[in-house]
Amino acid sequence: MASKKTNDRKVIITCAVTGSVHTPTMSPHLPLTPDQIASDAIAAAEAGASILHLHARDPKDGRPSADPEVFMQFLPRIKQSTDAVINISTGGSSLMTVEDRLAASLRAKPEMSSFNMGSMNFALFPALDKQTEWKHDWEPKLLEATRSSIFQNTFADMEHTLSALGEGCGTRFEFECYDVGHLYSLAHLRDRGLVTGHIFVQFVFGVLGGIGADPENLTHMKRIADKLFGDDYSFSVLAAGRHQMPMITMAAAMGGNVRVGLEDSLYDGRGTLAKSNADQVRRIRAVLEALSLEIATPGEARELLGLKGGDRVAF
Repeated sequence: MASKKTNDRKVIITCAVTGSVHTPTMSPHLPLTPDQIASDAIAAAEAGASILHLHARDPKDGRPSADPEVFMQFLPRIKQSTDAVINISTGGSSLMTVEDRLAASLRAKPEMSSFNMGSMNFALFPALDKQTEWKHDWEPKLLEATRSSIFQNTFADMEHTLSALGEGCGTRFEFECYDVGHLYSLAHLRDRGLVTGHIFVQFVFGVLGGIGADPENLTHMKRIADKLFGDDYSFSVLAAGRHQMPMITMAAAMGGNVRVGLEDSLYDGRGTLAKSNADQVRRIRAVLEALSLEIATPGEARELLGLKGGDRVAF
């Protein structure tokens, strides 16, 4: 499936189950505990998601966690209950060290991990204006800290991840590109032979510090990716908040894949909180089927992306 084809391929639905952006005060439906993350992930897979993008949270208070032991409380259960591809975040939280962010993937050796394509401002502090009271003291502190921090992903960091996780563990990557320059950085790594095989690019829109969630930016990102990677890549789109469904629908119509999940948006339609990740999966699945597009199975996603298979992970 090359990125330029539109009507003769199946669409991969990725579901990002919890992330590290939203906090418990923002929605009572955000999965926080290992049991909640596992249950929500399994339901999302049953609804049609072929890739599950996973973060962990501290079971005590819901703050983002990099602890591999927390991941191991839900990864085996998800693997035993569904055939979906498990994609472990190496982004973690923008406030974590690179070493912390890699720890779970190096322990679990998943089929796929996310890979952030450059250092950037990753600003969450505007969310402070939307709440006056918080369930936990850590929530406003974490959001405010993003005003003065940088999400670090240097070339040295990227080279290390490709070596330790890619070569060392057989893990392939979802390359998260928050701006056009990230595509050129990815092409640089490809040209050096550090990135090989079919490339899976996630265009990320609507994060303050990255490219805006404008239709013109999606067409531009795709045009540059086509120029750099030709037919040897596939793209997917995620968009933050209210931009989620319009942008990913446009992506699907342009030949792309889609990502939903409570990491990216807490809503299922205007003004209605999603009660589960599966709600968003069902919504985009209905849109895709109305566009006469077929949904990729986990097996079809594995074949396209050249994954090693669920029997070769360490959980």
